[in-house]
Amino acid sequence: MKMLITGAAGFIGSHAAERFEAEGHEVVGVDNFNDYYAVELKKLNAEDLVKKGVELIEVDLRVEESYRLLPTDFDFIIHFAAQPGISESCTFEQYLTNNIIATEKLLKFAHQNKNLKHFINIGTSSIYGLEATFSEDREPKPASKYGVTKLAAEQLVLAESRSKKMSACSLRLYSVYGPRERPEKLYTKLIACAFKKEPFPLYEGSERHLRSFTYVGDIIDGIVAVINSYKITNGEIINLGTTVEHTTQDGIEYVEELLSLKIKMKVTNKRLGDQWRTNANIDKAKKLLDYNPTTGLKEGLQHQIDWYKEKFL
Repeated sequence: MKMLITGAAGFIGSHAAERFEAEGHEVVGVDNFNDYYAVELKKLNAEDLVKKGVELIEVDLRVEESYRLLPTDFDFIIHFAAQPGISESCTFEQYLTNNIIATEKLLKFAHQNKNLKHFINIGTSSIYGLEATFSEDREPKPASKYGVTKLAAEQLVLAESRSKKMSACSLRLYSVYGPRERPEKLYTKLIACAFKKEPFPLYEGSERHLRSFTYVGDIIDGIVAVINSYKITNGEIINLGTTVEHTTQDGIEYVEELLSLKIKMKVTNKRLGDQWRTNANIDKAKKLLDYNPTTGLKEGLQHQIDWYKEKFL
């Protein structure tokens, strides 16, 4: 099968591109290599992908002319590209254009692919709001511009399915971590601070937050299962994550244990819109996809530490 993966130089997208290429699919990845975080890190991911046979094209999904660079014979489109996270440095326009406008233009492009079997939108547990412990039929109550715009993007995609114009689904991911995690995210920043002997900026009260920290490999397993069973996922919203909860403090202590050192904390102001609890309800994923994440937090963090050592030390 031929696949288009957007945001392929990013954290989760790069793992998906790598996995599908290894499974024998023809993979084309696109990324706009924006400077939300160091472009050099995305280029490291891109280099790894190109070495493994993935074709990578620099494309801005917000610009219609960019789509002329792409073939129109894809069987599947997996849409990771977005303005991620909750950041005071991001404007509403950045969330709007990257998460909503880009998705709308990508859907127009998708219709040019006459062999397209399925469009997979990558959503987020932030759609649920400050607490994300619910099944997929729960009313969404996003509490951040990120969550609001990701909900809008999800609905654009599902509208195509409801109107029977396209087979599509949306996956809501939970607190993903692992190798290639973005540098501003919890564990990459924590590991970096440990090795650089710098204080870690801890948002006030966040050490008590509960999370379904889900290893990236378990997320990719779920996406592979969707591809293998795409006909029964049309029109569905599906949570992907682990049902095991940990506090942020648990994660900090695991990293300290694995590195055999104590990391100094620097408490900063609370972050508005930050979820206080996520716990993935994956009953639907189990039923439809036989989904079963298996990687424990300590095991996954060891993989992430090993990656960091290989790339940055």
